Order: sequence, then C-alpha cells, then structure tokens
Amino acid sequence: MEKIGIITEETADFPQEMVEKYNIATVPVKFFWPEIENLPGENIFQKMRELEKRGIKSFGKTSQPSVGDYLSKYKVQLEKFERVICISLTSKLSGSYNTALQAKKFLEAEYQKRIFNIDSLNASGGQALFILKAVDLINQGKELEEIIKELENFIPEIHCYVVFGDPKWAEASGRISHFVANILKGLIKVGIRPILTFKNGVLVPVLLKTHTKDVPIALFNYLKSETEKLIKREEKIRVIITHGDNLSGAERLKEMIEKEMKNAEVVFINIINNVVGVPAGPDTISVSWSRS
Repeated sequence: MEKIGIITEETADFPQEMVEKYNIATVPVKFFWPEIENLPGENIFQKMRELEKRGIKSFGKTSQPSVGDYLSKYKVQLEKFERVICISLTSKLSGSYNTALQAKKFLEAEYQKRIFNIDSLNASGGQALFILKAVDLINQGKELEEIIKELENFIPEIHCYVVFGDPKWAEASGRISHFVANILKGLIKVGIRPILTFKNGVLVPVLLKTHTKDVPIALFNYLKSETEKLIKREEKIRVIITHGDNLSGAERLKEMIEKEMKNAEVVFINIINNVVGVPAGPDTISVSWSRS
C-alpha cells in the first residue's frame, strides 16, 4: 500500500494522462441541460454556440457531486493508500467541499481518520496547480501533517485570471452579479477585455494596467505585470492554460509566455470541464500560475 493518495473533482481540468500518471481519483461533476443534448458539437461549448445560433434561450444548471460519488472514490483510494487528501473546488462557488466532508462521516471511524479534506478556493487550472503542489510534496517524501500545512499556506500563492467570451453565461449561473455582468459587458463594448480573478474563492474583477480587446494579449500583459518581480529574480513559475473551445487563443497565449517569460513553464493547455464551462461559456480563456 502506497503512503498518500489524492482525490479531486473533474473541475480541476487535469489531462487524463496526468490523472493516470499520478493515480488521482476524480469525482464526477454534474450538469443538467436537456436542450443541448441533441445539438451538434464535439463539446459543450460548440453546443452552446449552436444553441445561440438557433436563438434558443436556455441556460444549463450545475450541481455538486453526491455523497455517494465521494464515498465511492474514498473507498477506491483507501484500498491503495494509507492516507488520502481530498482537494475540492472552491466552497464559495460550490457545495462540493461540504459534500465531501459529509461523505466522510458515512465511513467507519478508522477510515475517517485516514482522509483529509482541503478547500482549494480555486477552480479549473488553479485547482490543478494546487494538486500539482500536493504531488510535489508527496514525491518529496514529506509527512502528511507537513504536506497539509504547506498546502494551506500555498492557497494564496495560486493566481487564476479569467476572461469570459460573454459574461451572460456567468450571470445566468449566478457566478457573478447582474451589476458586475453589466460592467463587464460595457467594457467589452468599448474594446476592453475585463479580467477576473479568484479572491478568497470568489471571482472578482481586477484593476487593469493595460487595455486591449485581444483576449490572449490582455491575459499575457496582466500575467507579465503581476510576475515582473519574479521575472527579474529569475524565479521559476508554473502556468496552466484552460479554455472554452478556444484552442487557437490558448496556444497563442502559450507562445507569448514561452517567448517573453523565460522563467515560466506552461505545464499544459486543457479544455474547461462541463460544470465550470456552463458559467464560463464559449471562447473563455483562463491562465493560472504559481511559483514552481
């Protein structure tokens, strides 16, 4: 039996090959949107575009995994590992973390003591960076108590910047208020691509230092300005890019980062999962980073 294993939700946007490489158990996420089930498209974002094209006024609904979903993954990992860390999507936007805690109570006391839950206060690429940090600490052979402490201290070190293709999807899902959505839409109309970030687990707008309507350039400029001191000190940073069926934009952002920021490693590009994708919408791009 190995020492420490990891559980997370599919909201972490980890490529499947990395899930398998690190033996991570992923709890399935759920969304309900019958209007798009029979629409053409290879992913949810292409179906959302088709929905708009046909003029269908509809928005998907999402829900956290069930207690049973977590229980099944707990049991799988407890058979393989002495102890397990469950890293959840931000509790400020989802009930996943609380459900994970409730699920643990259905286990016998001896098994409960082997599971440790952490609220990442992040999602998508930010949640994936948190998991990569956990993998690093496990591979370094650190004890669980030290790993938990370092992970808790690492939460504010994760930075996730998001640009929506259209804020209406986030507003409809309740992830941003009507007031914030109108501000974002107004900025887009005058050629400015507003950027949001996770602050204490909640998406909030950032104060832009440069203005541009080009999404990859907007994200690159903000990323570079926020990491300027680290660049000068040649400190290594990890970067993850996720997107809402906007691979060309994500790849252009990656090219800019690798060309202009020699201290940055883009670990991977991945499409945003369905549950995060419902409020994010098509063409969204997100870049997450932390110190290596």
